[in-house]
Amino acid sequence: MFLPILFGFLVGVALCLTFGTVFFALIQNSVDNGFRSGFKIVLGVITGDTLFVAAALLGTSFIPKIKGFETGMAAVGVVFLVVMGLVNILKGTPRLAYPKTRFGNFIYYFTTGFFLNALNPVNFVSWVAIVAYIRAHLHYGEGQQYAFMTASLVGVFVTENALAYYANRLKRFFTPRVVLIFNRVTGVVFLIGAANITYSRLLGPISKWIE
Repeated sequence: MFLPILFGFLVGVALCLTFGTVFFALIQNSVDNGFRSGFKIVLGVITGDTLFVAAALLGTSFIPKIKGFETGMAAVGVVFLVVMGLVNILKGTPRLAYPKTRFGNFIYYFTTGFFLNALNPVNFVSWVAIVAYIRAHLHYGEGQQYAFMTASLVGVFVTENALAYYANRLKRFFTPRVVLIFNRVTGVVFLIGAANITYSRLLGPISKWIE
């Protein structure tokens, strides 16, 4: 059981270092608003990942079949990423009006992390592919599968919190010029993510509908 836990933890760590939209949003918010904001984003991300892992392990038969549901979710994800990308690029260093109450503050950051993660279909496909691999190629039993995936989630949680913590510790190195460049790079990453979802998840269904 030790090896599935170790490998699962390492997979979780590796998934956090792919420099996607969640990575850049986590670093940016941690630098701008402190570790606590990053921690709340991580809670949203891990909640989405937990739902994905549960669906991958248990199967998706319990999810109601709604025609066009996946395409609709992909479209919402594209709009969400495009808006965030344009805000970062056009405003440079955005100064958003964050909620002042503790609950409102938590909801803002939590939902940011959750939607950045959950509205990208690639994340769900990644978890399904991992489950398929450990079943078909590593021949893990049910207990090993749950241990592997739980360790993966722990790896994601620990790594993303470490990124948020050290990003805030390095805040003094982020001069106004560095922050401007970083925010624009973050915006470009968001737009690339939107383009990727559009190409992989939307163009196919649209072309079939036109035909």
